[in-house]
Amino acid sequence: MAVWHQAECWLAVACFSFIAIILTLDVAGREVVGPFFQLIGVDVGPTGIFASQRLSIFALVIGAFAGVGIATATGSHLVPRVAFGWVPAAWGPVMDRVADLLTGTFMLTMTYFGFVFVASTFAAQLRTPVLDWVVWPFQLAIPIGFLSAGLRYFVFSAWPALRPALPEFQE
Repeated sequence: MAVWHQAECWLAVACFSFIAIILTLDVAGREVVGPFFQLIGVDVGPTGIFASQRLSIFALVIGAFAGVGIATATGSHLVPRVAFGWVPAAWGPVMDRVADLLTGTFMLTMTYFGFVFVASTFAAQLRTPVLDWVVWPFQLAIPIGFLSAGLRYFVFSAWPALRPALPEFQE
């Protein structure tokens, strides 16, 4: 579980670092380098990074859906407190297991629909504007993110000691 969580964390950090770096360099190229060369009379053509926004969107999708598993592993997702207190406190551990089973089932259902979505873009060979790349490999992050969370919920149901503690308060 720890290796799985660490891999998702590294993936998310890599994606969001990539976004920060490529967009910073793109803006610096357009707003600093380009005007500097124009000021000294040198025509260097476009000075931003080609397709940086599109590449950032791909990284955002991958990083965000890695975040679904990260939030599940750390218990840092939002938890609605709607039904808290409806059953006796003694039933808490059983209800937690049932909730984990239901949430895992929901996440696996979302995984299925995610794969259906990716399969449809694969079949249509949908391509991204500007780069003309097929988009389905990047979209695979969607069902994989839901699968990661769903499997974790099943693990939490089977081994409750691995379940992260709920936060003391919601922000």
